[in-house]
Amino acid sequence: MPRIAVVPGDGIGVDVTREAVKVMSAIRDKGGVDLNWDEFDYGADKYLETGITLPDEEIANFRDNYDAIYIGAVGDPRVPDMTHARDILLGCRFKLDLYVNYRPCHLLDESLCPLKDRTPEDVNFVVFRENTEGLYVGTGGIFKKGTPEEVAIQTSINTRKGVERIIRHGFEYAKANNMGKVCMSDKSNAMRFEGDLWQRTFFEVAEEYPEIEASHWFIDALLMQMVKRPEQFDVIVSCNMFGDIITDMGAQLCGGMGVAASGNIHPGKTSLFEPVHGSAPKYAGKDIANPLAAILTVGVMLETIGYPEWTPRLEDIVREMVKSGKVPRDMGGPLGTAGVGDVVCEMI
Repeated sequence: MPRIAVVPGDGIGVDVTREAVKVMSAIRDKGGVDLNWDEFDYGADKYLETGITLPDEEIANFRDNYDAIYIGAVGDPRVPDMTHARDILLGCRFKLDLYVNYRPCHLLDESLCPLKDRTPEDVNFVVFRENTEGLYVGTGGIFKKGTPEEVAIQTSINTRKGVERIIRHGFEYAKANNMGKVCMSDKSNAMRFEGDLWQRTFFEVAEEYPEIEASHWFIDALLMQMVKRPEQFDVIVSCNMFGDIITDMGAQLCGGMGVAASGNIHPGKTSLFEPVHGSAPKYAGKDIANPLAAILTVGVMLETIGYPEWTPRLEDIVREMVKSGKVPRDMGGPLGTAGVGDVVCEMI
């Protein structure tokens, strides 16, 4: 029986997670997956009351006793430095070594795409972002802060192990899903040293997969190509910073953050899943948040823990909702947050 640790988080994270849990209940009751979950109240309220963000012993509990962690969204203006959000999200990513950030970019209906004359067949790729290295490790500092001579240094850390395992994951995913192309993106013409490591590793690993076409684009050229000809991509792999940018572009091609699911994964180990939109506290509790990204994230979570049929099944449901106009108000429909969850459950 899969066990899920659910952390609703802050703001609309609570609202959309409520609908995600509702969908999980429908999948358990009607979809044949014997799911079990526990909720944990880590977020801004707990931090402001107790000073607790996410203790190491709780991360160990998640690792040892749960198959997955589901987080709604974290972030609250009452915590201006976002200490709690950083400790919860980055704490899990680094302490659980969740080195794969997985973002499916599947256009569900052409009406959602901002590009003209693009179909779901044209925008149908996945992005794998290295999730534990690069500029996000926080190495650096500020010297002479607040003076005219101030110096800020931010160091990008890349290891052969980290680079190789995310690249290999991209090729293995392509092989397992009958995808013919893997593209790696960097900025090696300007960032020479890390670019050298990424390019050498990429093409060395590519030799082990002769049936898959391996290509390289600089990050700026890749983004232009994603807009110009998204149909040329199957799998895209990149570093932490550029992957962050690529995945947001990919989400926009599919309709925006309201339909963007994601996973932070260590294959075979406890992983974390989250819709990638923010917590938007000013909209919390008003029944206006779009929960589709949260619901689609349930599919990505189930796919990862051994139920791969649920990503396409939930995508099919959302596709049918878009065609029938049964969508939330930010997508031009009549439904509130709870109404969207109700429709998905009915269709399950």
